[in-house]
Amino acid sequence: MNLFDRVKKLAESRGLSIAELERNLGLSTNVLYKLKNQKTSTERVEAIADYFNVSVDYLLGRTDSPVETIAAHHDGEDWTEEELEEIERFKEFVRLKREKK
Repeated sequence: MNLFDRVKKLAESRGLSIAELERNLGLSTNVLYKLKNQKTSTERVEAIADYFNVSVDYLLGRTDSPVETIAAHHDGEDWTEEELEEIERFKEFVRLKREKK
């Protein structure tokens, strides 16, 4: 899936058309459609990732996980699935807290 396809999928998941997304991002008409065939600037890709709160790697197809990975030091201990889920919940909590500032 290319960048445009991922952006379109994210927009659709929020009930947005590409035109609505372009307006919400303050982009000119058809800028996102140009992603199909043209290279785009890093700033545009970062703006899209920030808007959807996903990683740039997800948009670029480097990973199929839309959330970024965090590193945690744990002195040789392995994380259980439950602990990893709690870490993800905490990340979301911190993200929401940051957005409210």
